[in-house]
Amino acid sequence: MNARVGKRSVRGSHSLADKNCVGEAEETGQGAMPFTPFHLGPGAAFKAIGGRHFSFLVFGGTQVLMDIEPLVEIIRDMPVLHGVTHTIPGALVIGLVSGAVGRPVVQMVLNWLTLTHHRLTWTVSFISAFVGSYSHIALDAVMHRDMNPFWPLAEGNGLLGLVSVGSLHVFCLVAGLLGAGAIAVRAAVFGKEN
Repeated sequence: MNARVGKRSVRGSHSLADKNCVGEAEETGQGAMPFTPFHLGPGAAFKAIGGRHFSFLVFGGTQVLMDIEPLVEIIRDMPVLHGVTHTIPGALVIGLVSGAVGRPVVQMVLNWLTLTHHRLTWTVSFISAFVGSYSHIALDAVMHRDMNPFWPLAEGNGLLGLVSVGSLHVFCLVAGLLGAGAIAVRAAVFGKEN
């Protein structure tokens, strides 16, 4: 393997992530959106399941941190967008950073907005961050051919093309809608504190 994690040749230049994404982008020639709100759909489902034991805001912040590397690589016009941050150890580091930074930032924002909320514990912050970072690489691995998610344990990307990109997006959208619906029902029935 080359010195850079996941360094594989992608033929031709890319427009955003179009050459690194399987499915619709290749077939239609349209670039895939590299920073997508679709990651937030499963986050809403996790929030619905976890309630006060899961922070959607820390999860969302983790999604942003995960995509800093692809943004930088897009700006640099590099053929590999999803490198070390989109691996098992990379997700661990991003999760640690996000969990440590997420708690004080989320508490400050919620206090500033004067929203009624449960106190965000360190445990909830780190769980939310790790669920965010590892779910991010799982979802991205299905659609991005430049990933090597199991490095250093294994070479390659066995998740690539597991389902179509369209099906992946539908899954994320449905998870988000069901999660938001469950959160709304819980708030209506039990109040916002639950």
